[in-house]
Amino acid sequence: MPDYVDTARKAIDEQLANLREEIKRLESAAAALGGRGTTRRRRPGRPRGGAAATGRRRGRRRGSGTRAAQAQKLVADNPGITIRELADKMGIKQNYLYRVMPQLEADKKVRKKDKGWFPA
Repeated sequence: MPDYVDTARKAIDEQLANLREEIKRLESAAAALGGRGTTRRRRPGRPRGGAAATGRRRGRRRGSGTRAAQAQKLVADNPGITIRELADKMGIKQNYLYRVMPQLEADKKVRKKDKGWFPA
């Protein structure tokens, strides 16, 4: 059994040496072609991108907020309403609506014409 382990270890070491040489050749070729040359390698550990890389999202689902639904209802009840009027009726600051309304528009729930918002 130890003979097999030694043989396997030797084969793995030889393959690793061959791959290292291949990397050097490819980096040289990339540098000669005007590529970046050596690439920066990541250390093993956490995947890039945090939650997005692992497929998990943080927080609640986008568009699930009650404020967005409230704004959409106010737009349906008051076509042509402005963000300032929406903020006053909802009792919130306008900056929040400058983020929410374009998302509702992207989701095709409302549409903007001039300064007013209309149901889609």
